[in-house]
Amino acid sequence: MVAELGHFALILAFVVAIVQMIVPLVGAQKGWRNWMAVADPAATLQFGLVALAFGALTYSFVVSDFSVRLVWLNSHSDKPMLYKVTGVWGNHEGSLLLWVLILTLFGACAAWFGQGLPERLRARVLAVQSSLAVAFMAFMIFTSNPFWRESFPPLNGQDLNPLLQDPGLAFHPPFLYLGYVGLSMTFSFAVAALIEGRVDAAWGRWVRPWTLAAWMFLTVGIALGSWWAYYELGWGGFWFWDPVENASFMPWLISAALLHSAIVVEKREALKAWTILLAILAFGFSLIGTFIVRSGVLTSVHAFANDPFTGTFILVILAIFMGGALTLFAMRADRMEAKGIFGTVSRESALVLNNILLAVSAFVVFIGTIWPLVSELAFDRVLSVGPPFFEMAFTPFWVALALILPVGSILAWKRGRLDKDRRMLTALACFAVAVGALVWALQTGRTALGPVGVALGIWVIGGAGYDLIKRTGKSGLGRLFRLPRADWGKSVAHAGMGVTVIGVAALMAWETEDIRVAQIGDSYEVSGYEVTLVDVREQVRGPNFIATEADIAMAKDGRQVALLTPEKRIYPVAQMPTTEAAIANGFWRDLYVVIGDRQEAGGYAVRVYVKPFANWIWAGCIIMALGGILSLSDRRHRVAAGAPKMRAVPAE
Repeated sequence: MVAELGHFALILAFVVAIVQMIVPLVGAQKGWRNWMAVADPAATLQFGLVALAFGALTYSFVVSDFSVRLVWLNSHSDKPMLYKVTGVWGNHEGSLLLWVLILTLFGACAAWFGQGLPERLRARVLAVQSSLAVAFMAFMIFTSNPFWRESFPPLNGQDLNPLLQDPGLAFHPPFLYLGYVGLSMTFSFAVAALIEGRVDAAWGRWVRPWTLAAWMFLTVGIALGSWWAYYELGWGGFWFWDPVENASFMPWLISAALLHSAIVVEKREALKAWTILLAILAFGFSLIGTFIVRSGVLTSVHAFANDPFTGTFILVILAIFMGGALTLFAMRADRMEAKGIFGTVSRESALVLNNILLAVSAFVVFIGTIWPLVSELAFDRVLSVGPPFFEMAFTPFWVALALILPVGSILAWKRGRLDKDRRMLTALACFAVAVGALVWALQTGRTALGPVGVALGIWVIGGAGYDLIKRTGKSGLGRLFRLPRADWGKSVAHAGMGVTVIGVAALMAWETEDIRVAQIGDSYEVSGYEVTLVDVREQVRGPNFIATEADIAMAKDGRQVALLTPEKRIYPVAQMPTTEAAIANGFWRDLYVVIGDRQEAGGYAVRVYVKPFANWIWAGCIIMALGGILSLSDRRHRVAAGAPKMRAVPAE
């Protein structure tokens, strides 16, 4: 009965979404206030109904109601409770319901916190947002119903994919969807502004908080996914340029460009057309990511579905919304004339260059991701595009971005001069180069990637710190903690990027890997550490798996620094093995060990990695997200803060 209640709530939400899509839009066009007023309660009701449907599906998973087909396919009675709950979105239908829940949540937030927006604009934004909900609810109700019943309920389920039974994957999809779907608000604001035919500084101020929130959630979601891949898959890497990894990275790059471009619209009323285009493309890349995950056209360990019909439906949604928005953009382009002018050396120019680098790097990732599909369809050639291509093609743009970031952040608007800052920037550059040279001397004969990355990271971090100090002016450091939170947020986010650059460069340059067959009791040396395979236990039973466990001791200078217990698991229900790496985390390095299968000649395959600065990668992402939170908490960045009061529109 609970599943039927959820299904009925979803259908009601679909009806409400249709009403919200049409009535406020007509009201805004005609100037009918009572019609526009429908948008706010409809958005709240729509979210409440979808939340009820999501709660019903979650309840079915928690109580192991195997008469619901989705529960039978993705759960098991012996599964820990955490993974029963996460099983709700560990599949195509349930994750689609989570997508719609977040989509309607953002629409409701626009209704709750957007009271300072002009009445017509708010009505149009909520109508466009609801049109997205209509499309995805139709997709779910007619092709991917999560509440489908089994005629003869089985006694137990088929279990969730063992790779998804992990705390990192429990939180990774919700954060990622908050970022993906959060960009729908930037799309709705862009289309609403195009319908009105007006983009001004106020619009730039209104769209920034939504962009910032989406970018922040994407940052956390991508970091969690990278962290999961690092410790769960057992291959020792943190990023493989997998198609689904790229599908989340492209919207992150475009949303970062949009965030910086919206600043120019707000401060100088320039780059209007470019900012609108970025707002459309950011959500467009989110839809492309949805297509990649759910169509099966590209192979990935993250893929949810392999159904051509599902992929066709998503392509239709993509074509309708992107095609319609870009057509409207072309029709209204003449109304987005830039008012502000600026010199070649100015903050505006730096932000334009920032946008170009971010957009081109996203385009490079996009080409590398879809090229195998294009090659197979157009040239009948099967090929793969791997990490070497992406690292060679993407890295130069990221290096250039890191170089200009500190300079651009301290330039003045309209016309900038570096005379006063040249001495400090030169000193900072010399310090960064000196540290890089020191690192090079310490690792003479090895790749230059490490020293260059460390120098770039210090340059970015130092530039962020100098930007904060410069903003105190002649007031001294006492004013430092009285600066607006947005200024702190910008500098913290930039510093986080510098930390991540150092972590990525150091790990890729100085990682040590050792793979061998070891007998119990064997000891050997890896990068200054003595590794000993102390013991191996087989047939160790877990809640819903059977494991082979090993005890591996790591010692340095005769002193044990870690006793690690990696596992090789088999999930009997799913008949699938997983590798559980054991990691001794540290500030300067990680010790990472993996136990493999028992060999015919005796002994076990053992992999040992020494990974310098590994945790700096995710620490930098956390710092970037904290910078986003600081900026979002600034009063000036709240939705419609300082919005001009609009005259009332008479009702007819």
